[in-house]
Amino acid sequence: MSAFDFSLFADGGPMMIVVLLVAVLALVIGLERTLYLHRGQIRSKQFLGGIKNALAKRRIVEALTLCEEAPGPVPAVVKAALLNASEDADTMRFAVQEAAVVEIPSLERRLGSLAALGQIVPLVGLLGTLLGMITTFHSFMQGGQYATAHALASGMWQALLTTAASLIVVIPIHLAYHFLSGRVRALVRDVEWSGNEIMQYLLTEYRNGGLAGNVIQLPDPPAVTPAPAVNPNPASVPKPPPASSARSS
Repeated sequence: MSAFDFSLFADGGPMMIVVLLVAVLALVIGLERTLYLHRGQIRSKQFLGGIKNALAKRRIVEALTLCEEAPGPVPAVVKAALLNASEDADTMRFAVQEAAVVEIPSLERRLGSLAALGQIVPLVGLLGTLLGMITTFHSFMQGGQYATAHALASGMWQALLTTAASLIVVIPIHLAYHFLSGRVRALVRDVEWSGNEIMQYLLTEYRNGGLAGNVIQLPDPPAVTPAPAVNPNPASVPKPPPASSARSS
């Protein structure tokens, strides 16, 4: 019997329909989250490098345009900092935190639903197993003192199929959840790093860059040797003795 034979789905009982619905729903959520997170993933260092180059040339409008054209939460946080570039540090920090609070929940959206589906599927499989065992014992009771092998196999077959189907579905769901959670954590770290980096640049290099870049270092003036002092009163200068007095002596 082929593993993809539809008769396996029919022999699994009513819980196979629930397992199938959960699998389809988890697949849709997983694909949507993967595409969304992939779209929001950018190279933060290269992006901030371009923003800093534009700011170094005092082109803040160009930097804002780069933020609007780039997708993802990192450009949104950087844009919030640029819009408050002339404000004080507390105002800029509040704007960056507000933008992060708006963007981060959108990254984590529907991951809780995916985790809930991963927890529900084993319970559905357990319920299908119990229903299969109930079917088996019901066949025993209907068969009198002797139960046929077909009655035993029918209920056990249903229980095993439901259990196997639930495990086949739940394992990829858990893998997808952990993979997407890792992507979200990476994006959150990029958001935090980008916010701190652009704030530090705006508060230090950007604000002081216009003055520091135009300072001209002048050479030190040469040392001047002071001239000897000149006595302004010529009468106080001693006169040499007369020549006659020198000869008489």
